[in-house]
Amino acid sequence: MLSLLRKWNTLRNQVLFVFLVVMVIVLLIVSVMTFRPISSMLQDHTEHQIQQVAVEANGRFESLYEQINMVSKLVTTNQNVQNVLLRKYYNDPVSFKERQNLKGIVNTIQANSDGISSFELYTKQLERVLPLDDGSLSRRVTKEWIAKADQAGGRLVWIGNDSTDRNYFLAIRRVNLMDRNYSTGGYLLVSMYRYYFQFANQQPAAKTDQYSLLLGQHMETISSNYKGPLTNIIHHPQQMPIVELENQRYIMARQQSMVTGWTVLILTPVSALYKSIDVLRTGIIYAGIIGILIFFICSYLLSTIITKPILRLTRTMQQAIEGPLTVNPEIHAVNEINELNSTYNQLVKETNHLIQMVYEKEITRSRSELKALQAQINPHFLFNALDALRWSLEDRDQEELAEQVVAMSNLFRYTISRQEGDEWVQLQQEIRHIDNYMEVMQMRFGERLHYQMDMPPDVSQVRIPRLLIQPLVENAILHGAGNKKGDCTVRVLVRPNQEAGLLYIDVQDDGPGMDDTTLEEIRHAMRSGGIVRHPDEGTGSGIALSNVYQRLTLYFPDLIDPLRIESKLNQGTCISLAIPIQFH
Repeated sequence: MLSLLRKWNTLRNQVLFVFLVVMVIVLLIVSVMTFRPISSMLQDHTEHQIQQVAVEANGRFESLYEQINMVSKLVTTNQNVQNVLLRKYYNDPVSFKERQNLKGIVNTIQANSDGISSFELYTKQLERVLPLDDGSLSRRVTKEWIAKADQAGGRLVWIGNDSTDRNYFLAIRRVNLMDRNYSTGGYLLVSMYRYYFQFANQQPAAKTDQYSLLLGQHMETISSNYKGPLTNIIHHPQQMPIVELENQRYIMARQQSMVTGWTVLILTPVSALYKSIDVLRTGIIYAGIIGILIFFICSYLLSTIITKPILRLTRTMQQAIEGPLTVNPEIHAVNEINELNSTYNQLVKETNHLIQMVYEKEITRSRSELKALQAQINPHFLFNALDALRWSLEDRDQEELAEQVVAMSNLFRYTISRQEGDEWVQLQQEIRHIDNYMEVMQMRFGERLHYQMDMPPDVSQVRIPRLLIQPLVENAILHGAGNKKGDCTVRVLVRPNQEAGLLYIDVQDDGPGMDDTTLEEIRHAMRSGGIVRHPDEGTGSGIALSNVYQRLTLYFPDLIDPLRIESKLNQGTCISLAIPIQFH
């Protein structure tokens, strides 16, 4: 988890994350500040619309009621109707023909209203005048409604359902005789179609969730598409309460008519109220998602533009860790990044200049040290060679001495004849030099000194530093044959290792060897650059091992352990050096 966080913890991702967080916070604040007032406004608007529907429906029913009232009033004030009822008032007979003429007049008036099914005209004695058949008003309505008509004094009184036919409504009004000081002359019974008082665009309850109810003065149902009980609906005291019907919540709008006394109820599901709010919420969510997506793309591009020059500069710096410092190409970005890039390039130029100076000084110092080390080897080698010659002069004839002098001259020529800068020779040249050296050393030790060489032919052309093996051979002779009674064998073994890319050169002797304590002291002195002295050596500078070790570290600084010494007491010593080479 931590590694994953480190992987994504980049400047671009941080800039992108900060931008997105700011965008999300801004969108949330704007959404909340926008959603609340707009949703409240939509809710108020929806409630107002529902209430307005109730007001409009109530106004429409008042208009329908007024039409019935006006048409029925036209009938009651018609002069022919007044004359017929006035004659009945005085018990004068009315002929059948007069009743037929009156029927035509009433039918003409009835034609002006679509909602009226028929008019029935009765005398004060409740006898029927129209229609033309015989009948009594008491058979059509109760005395209670007749009394209410008298109390209304000529105004239209709503009765409700027709007891003889449920498809019709009834209303009654008293006919006042204008010539008799508006005394009671009879009654007009109005029959109206039920559908006339239906709500506009009202659908059956099975096809809609909205219910529309028209209730009379006594909360009787005039028109409704709701078939359930009305108890919970009627007795709600609030203007727009939340009513629960059939496990669903409704908002009820109530509007009562001051003209008719009727009550209009509109019940709308709460889900319909919040439908527009849900649309608003969905719109805000989609707008937020689209806004975040657009902002993400813009933020990604912006963060890339900001961080790309920095990443290029970082990669250039990382390459400088693995190789030479390189100048970063000129970039076109903000002033701060341009200044950073320019400062880095100036730093690279100055650092490269300093590196070059230090490098040249280090090369000069290394060459000086190598020359100083080689200058140490030459006198040391010449002294040992001359010492061997001194021993050989005691018991050698002139011919043998001549051969030995030739071998010694070859040694001297190899040692002092190198040109300036020619510090490397082929391995076969170094081995030939060792052969000459062994021939000279045999002048001193005679037949008890033996020499073996084991070198694969394919590495004879490998180039190595001059005078690198001879000091080790010299060390093996002096501390091997020089400190041992009897025969002593010195062996030079060349071992190539292609997997490691190294060439190992082992110098072995079967001399007295060393114990572990002495061996560790010699190793420490060799690595620290001190004088290496063999415990059995009474005299001598002891510079051979230290010299070779320091030259190897100067030539090959990447080698961890270029010179190794292994020795066993009374078994001999092996010194091994390693040289990097390329195998083809």
